[in-house]
Amino acid sequence: MDVVDFAAGVSSDGSEIAFRLPGRIGGAECAITREALEVHFWLPVGADTSRMLRTFADGRNRIVAVAERKMLARPDQPVRLTGNDFMTKR
Repeated sequence: MDVVDFAAGVSSDGSEIAFRLPGRIGGAECAITREALEVHFWLPVGADTSRMLRTFADGRNRIVAVAERKMLARPDQPVRLTGNDFMTKR
């Protein structure tokens, strides 16, 4: 497993957090939506950027696991995680 760069940043409109996963050839630009953090990681609605980043850090293992799977499935595309990516499939 590669080392993950967690120099994450909140978008200017506060709608998502961008981060990068390194890969064998260039890595992948990734983002997780505020909606996904609110629904699946207990981010309070209207939370500030500091709280968003803390919530991201708290859930990073699960976020990275989902991002890596999505990156492997679509290696030529940026990874944007939404609430649907964290839904339990039965």
